[in-house]
Amino acid sequence: MAFRRLVTKTLAKADVAINGDRPWDIQVHNNQFFPRTTRGALGLGESYMDGDWDVESLDALFRHFLTAELSSSFLYKLNHFGLLARAKLANLQNKRRSRAVAEEHYDLDHRMYEQFLGPYNQYTCCFFNDTEDLTQAEVNKLEMTCEKLEIKGDDRVLDIGCGWGGFAKYAAKTRGCEITGVTISSDQAEYARDYTAGLPVDIVLADYRDLPAKLDSRFDKILICGMIEHVGYKNYGSLMQVVHKLLDDDGLFLLHTIGNSEESAIVDRWIEKYIFRNSMVPSMPQLARAFQGLFVVHDWENYGHYYARTLSAWQANFEKNWDAIKALKSKRAFDEKFRRMWNYYLLSSKAAFEVESLLLWQIVMSKMGLRDTVYDRVIT
Repeated sequence: MAFRRLVTKTLAKADVAINGDRPWDIQVHNNQFFPRTTRGALGLGESYMDGDWDVESLDALFRHFLTAELSSSFLYKLNHFGLLARAKLANLQNKRRSRAVAEEHYDLDHRMYEQFLGPYNQYTCCFFNDTEDLTQAEVNKLEMTCEKLEIKGDDRVLDIGCGWGGFAKYAAKTRGCEITGVTISSDQAEYARDYTAGLPVDIVLADYRDLPAKLDSRFDKILICGMIEHVGYKNYGSLMQVVHKLLDDDGLFLLHTIGNSEESAIVDRWIEKYIFRNSMVPSMPQLARAFQGLFVVHDWENYGHYYARTLSAWQANFEKNWDAIKALKSKRAFDEKFRRMWNYYLLSSKAAFEVESLLLWQIVMSKMGLRDTVYDRVIT
C-alpha cells in the first residue's frame, strides 16, 4: 500500500491517474507496477516492457511527465543520485566504455533499422519542411547539410560518426567530393563500405581519439552528425581538439546534435540502460565551453520540432513493418518485449522534442581568427 500511495501521489503531480479514462492515464495490469515504479524512470520503463501497464498514448503520457517538473520529486532525486555520482566520478565515455553503445545498439541487425528508416539510413533528425514524406525529409536534411558546409567537387570531407554511410553516399553522388567516413561500429563500417561502393568514399573503423594518427592529411569540411551525444561532457574538449587538428585553416565544421534544454551529465536511466549506453545530451553551455578558443560559431539553428515528426514517422514505420522485423533471424530476439521497448523509446523521445525538453541543433563553425568574410548563409 505504501508503494501504491507514493507512486499515485507522484503521478498526480503530472495529472496522470491510475486506471483513468484519459489517453495519458495509466492502465495497471499487474500490481508489481507500484514497487517497480518507485525505481523511477528505470522501473517505469522496465515495467512497461514486461506488460505491467499500458496507456492509450505514450507520447501524451510523457508530455505530462516532462511538463510537470517531476525532477523535484523524491523519486526522481533518489533514482538519479547514483547515476549522476557515477558520471561525475568516472569518464563514462572513455575508449573502452564508448564501444558499449555501438555493440548494444548500432550493431543490432541493420535489416531491422531498414524497416523504419528512410533509404539513406538517416538515424538522426530529418527535415520535414514542405513535406510529409520521410524519404524527402531525409534528402532535405542531407541537402541542407551539404549547403551549409559549402561542399564542392574538389573538397575532402570528413564525416566523424558516419553511421551506415548515408551522408557519404549522398554527398559523393551529388557533389562529387571525396568522403572519409569514421565509425566505431564494425557492423556499420561493413555496411557502409558496401553501400558506398564505386564512389570516392573511404570508411575508417576507428575511435575519434585515434584519428590524428590514422589520417594522413587535413580536410576542407568536417561533419559530426548524431555522434557527439555519445562522447560525454568530459571529452567534448578532446573531440574539438581533434576536429581543429584535422580541419584546414579555411575549412568549415558542422555539428549536428540533439541539445539538452538543461545542463546535465546524464540521461534518463532507462534510456541509458536499454538504448544509449554511457551517453548524454549536451547543453549549450557545455558545447560553448568546448568551442572556446578553437572555433567561431557562424550559425546555430534549432530544428527540434522536425525531430518529433521524424520519430513519429519512424514509429509508424516500425509498427507497420513489425511482422517483417519479428521474422528476422538475428542474434537479438525481436520479440514482443523488444517491440514494447522500441515504441517506448521512440514515443517518449518524440514527446521530449514536442515540449522542447530536447532540441536539435545544427552549428556551423570555422577555426578562430582565420576567416576574413561573413559566412554566406548568414547574409543570404
